[in-house]
Amino acid sequence: MPPPGRGMLRLAVLLGSICASLESAAPSNWTTDAPNVLLIIVDDLRPSLGCYGDKLIRSPNIDQLASHSLLFQNAYAQQAVCAPSRVSFLTGRRPDTTRLYDFNSYWRVQAGNFSTLPQHFKDRGYITMSVGKVFHPGISSNHSDDSPYSWSIPPYHPSSEKYENTKTCRGPDGVLHANLLCPVDLADVPEGTLPDIQSTKQAIQLLGKMNASASPFFLAVGYHKPHIPFRYPKEFQKLYPLENIPLAPDPQVPAGLPPVAYNPWMDIREREDVQALNLSVPYGPIPVQFQRKIRQNYFASVSYVDTQVGHLLSTLDHLQLTSRTMVVLTSDHGWALGEHGEWAKYSNFDVVTRVPLMFYVPGRTAPLPGSGQKLFPYIDPFDPASELMKPGRQTEDLVELVSLFPTLAGLAGLDVPPLCPIPSFHVELCREGQNLLGHFQFSDLEEDSPLHGNPRESVAYSQYPRPADTPQWNSDKPNLKDIQVMGYSIRTVDYRYTVWVSFDPHDFLANFSDVHAGELYFVDSDPLQDHNVYNDFQRGELFRSWMP
Repeated sequence: MPPPGRGMLRLAVLLGSICASLESAAPSNWTTDAPNVLLIIVDDLRPSLGCYGDKLIRSPNIDQLASHSLLFQNAYAQQAVCAPSRVSFLTGRRPDTTRLYDFNSYWRVQAGNFSTLPQHFKDRGYITMSVGKVFHPGISSNHSDDSPYSWSIPPYHPSSEKYENTKTCRGPDGVLHANLLCPVDLADVPEGTLPDIQSTKQAIQLLGKMNASASPFFLAVGYHKPHIPFRYPKEFQKLYPLENIPLAPDPQVPAGLPPVAYNPWMDIREREDVQALNLSVPYGPIPVQFQRKIRQNYFASVSYVDTQVGHLLSTLDHLQLTSRTMVVLTSDHGWALGEHGEWAKYSNFDVVTRVPLMFYVPGRTAPLPGSGQKLFPYIDPFDPASELMKPGRQTEDLVELVSLFPTLAGLAGLDVPPLCPIPSFHVELCREGQNLLGHFQFSDLEEDSPLHGNPRESVAYSQYPRPADTPQWNSDKPNLKDIQVMGYSIRTVDYRYTVWVSFDPHDFLANFSDVHAGELYFVDSDPLQDHNVYNDFQRGELFRSWMP
């Protein structure tokens, strides 16, 4: 048996290179004109959607998109926090390569002058545009959303963004608060609008202008909700009566969970309505009725975003762009709604790393629309007649968000960046994710078959940093200099395996011979990942047959 940690040292190398190169040519029946791209990024959206089997959620417009798309049932983010995840999938590199684990550095300075997904399209003749939260604003995108590298025109941010964390939530006392739960009357909020409404209007205007352009466009639209605070038009709360809201199926902290794996959700503790609960830190449970309210407000925020997606997609119909525009919808990561006693992202569990991912590719995932045909008519989530639509095609294969870059490039007929060497800090254009183009080859299927091919041997990786082995005030979002432990996680079809090892923030090196803790969950018998059996197995034994 190898000494403890040897298998994990092998994992550290594989984290930068495990990707299978698939055929990079565009589909043979693709149109001769370059397709447009509409990339929709929703903040903190877990797969709580009708198209993912959630019968409570009203998401008819996203479900309608899924009905014409290839939907990935098992897509995973590489780090469950905003800036590192977005930089990862927009550069096609993992966090260990971008060297961004927090919000406080710019990868072109810290790690390398890596090309981005929109930059790749821009350099090949596309007009690229950013609306809303695409890159995370701030130092991590050079206070410019990586402009002018990535964008042809200056990125757009809604003017009402600045009020997101201010006292705009009217409480039962009639006073404005900075609350977690924040259903609002639009007439009462600053500017009489909300950021996602402004972003939709701006994106629709840009689509109208680009419709007459001879150049193809790449438009990325980033929605803020359901990110906290849950500030949304109050009428959406009516979709989810509190008495119908279930609690998380596993609201307790698992007995076998290593303390290093737990996130104490310090950000929601800063909200005035949560502070009033006087919860103990870090494990104090939230009162049951307030748990229902958090879940209610998250779900209402999802339905609010769904309406914005619906207005945006219906514009493609109105402008007759659906036959020449690919649409991709995803999220930067999920969000725990009480699972494992957590109310945030900031971990390696499926509930925060698994994300929705769907691709609408005209002529591939759905037939080209006929003259005057509307694929995306707006659906009112309040309409009781709206029916749940199932995905058009779907696959159970495990995939990673880091694969978004090469896959979109391949679908558009552009050159697909080559696989990265190890290390790749000096390489401007390469990718560390698989090209998923092979999933879109449907010639071997009947027209109405919902699944593509056979299940593949696939894995997904995620990681998360911690400042210590026990929960601290900065455990959720440690600055780089404070990172002492890194949790590396492998997700396969059978299990999730995580090892927490020492990390040197100065040299960006993980020491896989210094294991602080481990987690092992067999997802067939333990789908919620509540029973850690790591100590029941010899380290490295489980993976002897898998490691090359």
